[in-house]
Order: sequence, then C-alpha cells, then structure tokens
Amino acid sequence: MISDLSRLLSSLPPATLPPGRTVEPEDGGPPPYWLSDAPADPGLWARMRSRHPESGLWPLLLSGLSSDEGRPWADGEVSPADMSSPEQHDVAKVLARWWADCATTGEDGTSDVTAPFGQDWPGLAPPGDLAEAPDVLADECAEFLVDGRTRLGLVPAARSADTLAVVGWYGPANHTGDAGEISAVLRSWEDRFGVRVVGVGFATLNLSVAAPPTSTGHALAVAAEHFAFCPDNVWQGAGSLTAYAEQLLGLHSWSFWWD
Repeated sequence: MISDLSRLLSSLPPATLPPGRTVEPEDGGPPPYWLSDAPADPGLWARMRSRHPESGLWPLLLSGLSSDEGRPWADGEVSPADMSSPEQHDVAKVLARWWADCATTGEDGTSDVTAPFGQDWPGLAPPGDLAEAPDVLADECAEFLVDGRTRLGLVPAARSADTLAVVGWYGPANHTGDAGEISAVLRSWEDRFGVRVVGVGFATLNLSVAAPPTSTGHALAVAAEHFAFCPDNVWQGAGSLTAYAEQLLGLHSWSFWWD
C-alpha cells in the first residue's frame, strides 16, 4: 500500500491539494504519507474524505508536539516497517491482554478503578445503533479539530482504522509499540460503533463515533474496552471506569492520550 502513495497522489485532479510533500520515515523506506505544508483549511478534510473511495487516500488531521511541532509528522518520526498488519490480531485477545496488564498494575495498586469488573475482562461490548452516517459525522468532527495548527495528511489505506499501522505511528509506545494492534481495535470499532479516525497527534487520537453507547450498561462495557486500549483516559482522567462510562453516553467523539 505504501508503494502506491505516489501513484495515488498523481491520480488526483490538478489543484486538488494545497502545497505539500511526501514524508519519508526517519529510519528509511518509502514515504507512507503526504503532509500539507500549511495548516488545513476548514472543509479540506471533508473534501478529501469524499474522494477516498476513488483516490484510496484517507485524510487525517495531523498535529505535532506543542513544544516541537515538527514531531512526529514533519520530521518523519514514524516506522512503518516495525508495525504488524491488523489482520494478524484477534481483537478480543489483544484487549484482554491489555486489560490484564492494566487491571493488575493500576496506579493505586487496587482493582477499584475497574469496578464492577475488577480484574476480570468482561469481553467485547455489543455493537451500537447508528445515529448518523459515519462518514458524514466524521466530516463534522473534522471541522471541530481544525485549529490553525493541524495539517492535512493523506494515507494510502482502504479504511481509516488502517492508517495508524500504515504510517507507523508510535504514539502509544508506552502501552504498545505496535500500531498494528491499535489498528486492529479500530477496525472492530469501525464495525461496531461507526468509528472513523479523524485526528492524530504525537500521542493523541481523535475519533468520530456514529453509534455510541446510549445505556449505562452498554457504556460500561465500552468503557472497559477504552481502559484496555488507553488506561490513561481513566487513570489520569475520570478516575474510575464507572465515572468514565457516564462520559461516554451518547458521545459522538472519542479522544485518547497516552502518557
């Protein structure tokens, strides 16, 4: 897929894109993404998303560190060669492994954070009910993320979930060094919750969610997946799974941050 980047870019109609460049990984290899030179204008993400079925390029709103905006995207601080393919992973097993690691090594040394489940992985949450078309909602979410700093990225990927593995993102390095595992979970969330990957930072991730949980029990099951996926959302945020679940009710955007 990465080798197709130049061909896919060249197939776009003239004047479709603002000035930009392909970015090579700092450890070598072909460029895995294209990056705009300037911050993205409102509406640009949605225009490129609408072209995805024909172009094969999924847009991302990319932001760098506040202290060094070149990292990771402009500097190519990525490593696609180190990432596995999402197809290699059983999502339930990946999340169960992460849950076991986090539930037994919580910052307070107890399992109170993960009540009512304790250290027992509750399994995958059931699918949600679509409240809006996923791609339309993603367009709306993108408009909120355009802030005068985020640049447009284009990634050769068949679906939004695969983009993080394709670019070789290292954001959750302290949780997992393999973005293929992250992409595998996102594929499952695409299927069950109408998720789309919209914004990616140095160690942050913003998703649109077209089928969020709307009941307390469902939200708690989804919260368990979020805790396994990104425990910092609970440890350094809501403080408990039950409090975090309340925040997820009807929420059409999910944000994650790894310390």
